[in-house]
Amino acid sequence: MKALILGGKGQLGTTLTQMVPSSIACRSLDLPEIDVTDAKAVEAVVGDEKPDVIINASAYTAVDRAEEEVDLAFAVNAAGPKNIARAAKQTGSRLIHVSTDYVFDGTACTPYLPEAPCSPLGVYGESKRQGEINVLDAVDDPVIIRTSWLYSQYGNNFVLTMLRLMKERDEIKVVADQVGSPTWATTLAKAIWKIVIKTDLKGIFHWADAGVASWYDFAVAITEEALACDLIGKPIPIHPITTAEYPTLTTRPAYSVLNCTASWREIGVRPVQWRVALRHMLETIEGSNQGDMNTGK
Repeated sequence: MKALILGGKGQLGTTLTQMVPSSIACRSLDLPEIDVTDAKAVEAVVGDEKPDVIINASAYTAVDRAEEEVDLAFAVNAAGPKNIARAAKQTGSRLIHVSTDYVFDGTACTPYLPEAPCSPLGVYGESKRQGEINVLDAVDDPVIIRTSWLYSQYGNNFVLTMLRLMKERDEIKVVADQVGSPTWATTLAKAIWKIVIKTDLKGIFHWADAGVASWYDFAVAITEEALACDLIGKPIPIHPITTAEYPTLTTRPAYSVLNCTASWREIGVRPVQWRVALRHMLETIEGSNQGDMNTGK
C-alpha cells in the first residue's frame, strides 16, 4: 500500500511520518513541496504519486489569528481539503481527513456523537466545518476523523507552552470553565494508521484520549507530571480563572468532549486515559533531554 501524508511538518504529520507501518510505503509532504491551497499543484502531486490513500493533516490552527486572517484560514482549511478531495477522486485514492472538536458550539452537556449537528463559533471552526463539507461533497466514502486538544513533543501546543511558562514564571492562570479531552498526537496517529489498514472503514469518526478535563485540570497535570519527570525544577502554582477573565478574539466552545465509544470499537485501538498519555509524552521529552546530556548537546 502507498500512502501520501499532506501537512507532514505539523505535529500530527511529523508523528504520522515517524510511525509509518512497515507494510506501507509513504511519502510525507508540506510547504514548500506542496501548497494545498493551489488546486493545480495538488492535482499534479497526487497525480504523480497515485497513492492508495491520502492523509490530510494540513491545517491552519491559529484559532485567534483566524479571526483576522479569515481568507487564509478558509484557503487552508476549506479550499485545501476540496483540492485534495478532487485530486483523490481523479486517482481513485482513499482520503482520510483530520478535523476538530471546534465544529461544535459547546452548548451540549453530554459528549458529541459524530452525527451531532455542527454549529461552529468562530472562523477556525467554520473553516474546518466547511472543509468537512467539501470533502464529503467531492469524494466517495471518505474518512473524516475529528480530534480535540491535540498536543505532542513537536510544534506549538498547550503542553509545550505550559512547560515554557513554568520555567519563566512563578505562577500561571489558566481557564477552568472550558472542558474537553486532551489528545496525544501519537495515540491519534496509531488510530489513523489502523484506519489506513482497515480499508473498509468510512464515514465520520471521533478520536480523543479517554477522560475529560478543563484547561486548568490539564495545566495542573502538566505541572505534576513535568515535576515527576524532572522537566521543571519546582512546583508552579496554577490558578483557575474564567473565560471572561481571559478574553480572546474568538469564542471557544465551553464543552467540546467527543463521544469516541463507537470509533474506539470500529477502529480497534484501545483508548488511553489522557493523563497516562501525557505522562508518556513528557517521558519522551525527558528521554530526549537525557540523550542530549549524554552526547554533550
